[in-house]
Amino acid sequence: MIDVKEIHRYPVKGLSVEKLPFVVLTPGQSIEGDRAFAFARASAPFDPASPKHLPKANFLMLMRDEELARLKTSYDPGTRKLTLKEGGVTVIDGVLGHPADSRRLENFFQEFLDLADRPRFVEAPGHMFSDRAEKVISILNLASVRELGSRIGAAVDPVRFRANLLIDGLPEWEEFTWPGRHIKIGGATLEVIDPIRRCAATCVNPATAERDLKIPTFLMESYGHMNTGIYARVIGGGEIAVGDEVSVQS
Repeated sequence: MIDVKEIHRYPVKGLSVEKLPFVVLTPGQSIEGDRAFAFARASAPFDPASPKHLPKANFLMLMRDEELARLKTSYDPGTRKLTLKEGGVTVIDGVLGHPADSRRLENFFQEFLDLADRPRFVEAPGHMFSDRAEKVISILNLASVRELGSRIGAAVDPVRFRANLLIDGLPEWEEFTWPGRHIKIGGATLEVIDPIRRCAATCVNPATAERDLKIPTFLMESYGHMNTGIYARVIGGGEIAVGDEVSVQS
């Protein structure tokens, strides 16, 4: 049986994972609260009053700012409080969107990353700071990650790929045959779009913040592509939970 092993959300772009027991999916949307916030670089032309998708280089992100992986974060959607810890010790917390707290967080990231200019906290209702303009769900086949690790000769943490759904129970790379097909998970139906091309963010170890594996290079050398995981759009809403079966529609 193919089933969901973990459900992940990343409330703030570039920061650490939040694991969820279940989510309710809505057609045309991603997981609620995923990549809902970001810290934009000083030069980024993001306008919260008229939000548009921008390339990830406009924001703090792991591909450039690997030190972010040193921080373990938690977010309370009820209070909007973000807490950042390093080595198990809280280094800063604050309410996202609160002017004074946002400024403190911006100053923290400028110093933590040794940036010339202060980044700015950004959000916009309904906007998602994803690498893709369309709101999608990213799905990772754990068998493919294990097979990649066997080629590399080292364990590969699935969190490197920052996917929403981690699934298991199908052969490695079989998910690449799914684009154009529908999959049923719990009460939701998704349409698989295409594979996910990987960037240098996957080189960063999410536990140590070291650039210790050249994942895109390994992918190209081993398989002739730089893809891991697939994107899917939600076409039928409903609840999905850890342990739910994943069925591929013919």
